[in-house]
Amino acid sequence: MSNGKRINWTEIICFTLLALGAALVLYPFFYMAMNSVKPGREILHNPTALPSEITFSGYQAVFGELDIMRLFRNSIFLAGSITLINTTFSALAAYAFAKIPFPGRRHLFAYMLSTMMIPGVLFLIPTYVIIYNIGWVGHFEALIIPSAVSVYNIFLLRQFMVTIPDQIVESARIDGASELRIFLGIVLPLSRPALATVAILGFMGSWNDFFGPLLYLNQPENWTVQLGLQMFRGTVPGENAQEIWAATTLITLPLIVLYFVLQEQFVKAFANVSLEK
Repeated sequence: MSNGKRINWTEIICFTLLALGAALVLYPFFYMAMNSVKPGREILHNPTALPSEITFSGYQAVFGELDIMRLFRNSIFLAGSITLINTTFSALAAYAFAKIPFPGRRHLFAYMLSTMMIPGVLFLIPTYVIIYNIGWVGHFEALIIPSAVSVYNIFLLRQFMVTIPDQIVESARIDGASELRIFLGIVLPLSRPALATVAILGFMGSWNDFFGPLLYLNQPENWTVQLGLQMFRGTVPGENAQEIWAATTLITLPLIVLYFVLQEQFVKAFANVSLEK
């Protein structure tokens, strides 16, 4: 090309690969939403084709046969409580490990990280016995309290808080600010990307949890959306296909909304961008 711009093949290849990656990520969501408005016979015989007719009978059945608002209310309360409590306690512990010098903090932090190598299934029976003896089986406390602290979240927040200059914290201490004031007024605002990341991961994990509610929430009035979904599981293969796809789409929507609301902070945390915009 003599007069025009020179073709940048590197950018073209990068954008092509990114477009292909985006298509691979978005296709499962499109597939799910597409099948949620298909007739049941088309879902069974040709699940990958576009619908020949659009029907919302699956959604009508979900709202008619399930108390979907109660399920959503239980799930939002459970996931929101776990996310709020876990993020708060994890941030407090991370601040202590990152900015408060105390004897043995490195050894204690290393010991905490070593517990991540222990498979969680080993704690299943002891945890259930403790929860049963306390009398929390059938109540939300059985899931909220054991999830109040996460070693991984402490690690993630601590690694982010370490990047905050110590001079800022020391200057606040010299000015007479308490540790709580420093934590709330300085460290937390600067840690928004990491906090958003922990909140997203925590909410997603709690929202998608099936085994925990199945084990502890034995009363239908406390069921979550994941437990409610199993009500459409039939004995015949393909039975209630429309309802299953419709319910799955509805269950996924809050996670998509949450990610788009906090996506900027989420990307910042994993891209390790500068604290100053």
